[in-house]
Order: sequence, then structure tokens, then C-alpha cells
Amino acid sequence: MRRLRKQAWKSLLPALVFTALGLSGCSFAPPPVEPTPPPEIVEPAPEPVIVVPPPAIKPKAKVRIPEPAPLPPLAIVLTSSQAAYADVAKALALQFENHEVYDLSDRSRPPVTVLRMINDSDSGIVVAIGLRAAKSSVAMSNKPVVFSQVFNYQDHGLLNENTRGVAAVPPLDAQLAAWKEVDPTLSRIGAIIGEGHEELITEAEVAAARHGVELVVHVTHSDQETLYFFKRMILEIDGFWLFPDNRVLSGRALQQIMDDAQRQHVPVLVPSESMLQMGATISISSVASDIAAAITRVVRQIQAGDIGKVPPISPLSAIRVLTNDAIQVADQ
Repeated sequence: MRRLRKQAWKSLLPALVFTALGLSGCSFAPPPVEPTPPPEIVEPAPEPVIVVPPPAIKPKAKVRIPEPAPLPPLAIVLTSSQAAYADVAKALALQFENHEVYDLSDRSRPPVTVLRMINDSDSGIVVAIGLRAAKSSVAMSNKPVVFSQVFNYQDHGLLNENTRGVAAVPPLDAQLAAWKEVDPTLSRIGAIIGEGHEELITEAEVAAARHGVELVVHVTHSDQETLYFFKRMILEIDGFWLFPDNRVLSGRALQQIMDDAQRQHVPVLVPSESMLQMGATISISSVASDIAAAITRVVRQIQAGDIGKVPPISPLSAIRVLTNDAIQVADQ
């Protein structure tokens, strides 16, 4: 029994010693463990910011529009001094400071003499107004020629590498539009013209289709044939479109057409206001200043060495409309 008590005491003794030491706080306690400081966080140095200055803005250079070259000296050749030709010459004189006008109807100077004078002059380009002037100028001039007021230019060999023309009639679409404005009842019109004007016929057909008008066209070869077709169509149309084709229109045939149209109450559109006194209903003609403007454009292109880019016949853009009771001028 005594042995058991000794053994129990021996087993409890270390525990009691440990408890006593812990309660008394003696120096035999293990030293406190100091906390490890957190690792220092080193922020990366900021990348250097490179400031690139914007490129210097150069002031915009002023665009200088070159002034057109001075127009060349011009020789203006008239078939005669009638207003249709003289008015174009006057309009050209306003465009060309340096010009000379030659009238072939002046009997004191034959055409050969006139063209020799032009060839010897300092004129750069010849403008021929009317058929006679165009034929003489193209045949005898050694300078570029621009012709106008010539309807049947195909018959006279007027177009070559050194010549260009301006249309003899204003745009047909503009003509028909003006006629429809004067007479909205138009629905079927007739026209008679000589051969060689296929492009003009096509232009007329396109204009008629656009304005809702039926177009009846006959191609003839004489004034007698023209009268024959006119007498056949007069009962089936409500308007007649007269073109200035003197190959198929004589004075006699023209007057008979006007008389028959009046009897049948069929309005007639003519290309010259002078024909109103013959009984025509309406005239639609070109404008002298518009012809001169078209000629000037062609002359500038020829002067620049671009004659190859100029169309054989340059179109017009303005019309002059006259009726028996009203006058209207319109630009298209």
C-alpha cells in the first residue's frame, strides 16, 4: 500500500512543479517570440511618360485659281448681215476683245480676198456664221474653224480634224416642253425632214416620249415629196414641227403647208420668229448670246490644244419662245 502511494506521488510531482512555475511567473518561462514584420512592399517605379508634341500645323496654302488665258484674236466671217448672223457676231464681240468681222455679202471684197486677209492676219481661230461663210472658211482657211447656224452641215464636208460646229437648233426637249406649256392639248405631232438627220430624229423621239406625245416622222428628198406626206398626215395630227431643212422646203411648199395647217386648225411650230407672219402658231429659236457662249467654249478648248476632245457639234442650251399673243425667253 505504501508502495502505491509513493508511485502516485512520483507521477504527480512533475505536474505540480509545472503548474507552480506557470502560476508564479518565474524566470524560467520560455522567452516570448517576437512577431515577424511583414515583408516590405516595394511599389515599382512609374514608367516615364513621354510627351510627344503635336506636329506643327502649317497654315493651309491658299488655292489660287488660275485666271483663264486671254482669248485669241478672232476672225468672224458672216454669210450676210442679216440679223440671225449679225446678232451672233455682236454677242461674240462682247467676249473677244481682239476680233475682226468680215461680211461675205460685201461685194467689194470677194470671199477669196477675205480669206486671204484672214490667213495673213494674226487671228488664231476663224468663226464662220451661216452656210456660205462655213463652206468658204473650211475650204480656204489655214486656221481652225468653228461654224454655226448651219443645219445641213453633213452635206458639205464641214467637219474634219481642224473644224468643229455648234448646233443650228436648240435642244428639242426644251422646245417640246415649251410647246406643251403653251398648248397642253398636244398629243400627236408630225415632222418632215431630209435625210442625214438620224440623231436629230432620235432626239425628237426621246423628247416626245418624255412629254407623252406621239411623234410621226417622214424623211423626204424634195419639196414635192414633203407636200405629199404633209397632206397625208395633216388629218391625223394636232401639231406640226417644222425643221429648217431647205433641201426639202421651198418657199412655195412652205406657204402651202402654212395655208393647209390654218384650214385644218393645226398649230405649227417654226424655227424662226420671222415665219410667224406666214401663219405659224409658235416660233422657238436659238438665242444669239447662247450661240456665242457655245462658240467661246469651243474656242477655249481649241486654244488649249484639246480640239480632239471637242464634240463635232456642241449643243445649245437656251430657247426663245414667241407666239402671236405672248413672248417668253427661257434658259434650259
